[in-house]
Amino acid sequence: MKELSLNILDITENSTKAGATLVEISIEEKNNILTLIIKDNGSGMTPETLSAVRNPFFTTRTTRKVGMGIPLLQFAAEQTGGSLDIESKHISLYPDSHGTTVTAVFYKDHIDFTPLGDVISTVTTLIQGHPEVDFLFKHSGEGLEVLLDTREIREVLEGVPLDTFEVLLWIKDNLAEQYNSI
Repeated sequence: MKELSLNILDITENSTKAGATLVEISIEEKNNILTLIIKDNGSGMTPETLSAVRNPFFTTRTTRKVGMGIPLLQFAAEQTGGSLDIESKHISLYPDSHGTTVTAVFYKDHIDFTPLGDVISTVTTLIQGHPEVDFLFKHSGEGLEVLLDTREIREVLEGVPLDTFEVLLWIKDNLAEQYNSI
């Protein structure tokens, strides 16, 4: 993928398909390292699925026989000297604490570092496509602190759906304002 924001979109779509009601997306930049963490409270993966998920020829989809999301993210991280870690607890084994956490580490000064891309559009698209899911988005770094929590937005909106045009426009503008304030 040409931008990490597309990887974020892909991995988060997996979270929503797993029934997550909360997805936390965290981007932490410190010195030369970018750490991307996507954590959800979805159904999680069985140990068998977890051991196979890095294989591009493994997928739970029935429409095609390949699953490239995790392998592409792993490749993007490892080509910079970074890493990918996946932890998952399946609902059948952990009924009260299930979910998945994907952590990718990138070295930003490496020539093969994939740019972050349009993360504002990615977050807005995720909220538009899954208005019933809560998202906590954080991007922090030197002089940067961007935060969006749909749970807080829901409290203020008092029943207005998150996928309403005006709400989505406000979300996009709010994120842009936070990024532009640095």
